[in-house]
Amino acid sequence: MQKPPKLQNPKFLKNLKNLPQIKAAALAYDDKADIAPKVLASGKGEIAKKIIQKAREFDIPLFANEELVNMLLKVEIDECIPVELYSAVVQAFVWLHNVEQKSQMSQNQPQNHPK
Repeated sequence: MQKPPKLQNPKFLKNLKNLPQIKAAALAYDDKADIAPKVLASGKGEIAKKIIQKAREFDIPLFANEELVNMLLKVEIDECIPVELYSAVVQAFVWLHNVEQKSQMSQNQPQNHPK
């Protein structure tokens, strides 16, 4: 599975506007309460745009994987993902973890201020 493009990428966003049908899904996982990640929201068109907008408002990193989102759209809201999607979703969560780690590292870097 290839690395998904970041939705914050301006070139990707221009292409997103030209897509005939935007799709999105939001996932969450609480290892103390859930046996697997759950679908919190999913949809197409205007609903997908609202999911993406809400994620941006809360600085939640976004990624794109058409095959995965198509499968997640078949899962009911607040239901755990099926076993068949575990591997793909783990890859997405690993990607998210790496993005968060890089962000924390860049925030902890000392800033060079001109004298």
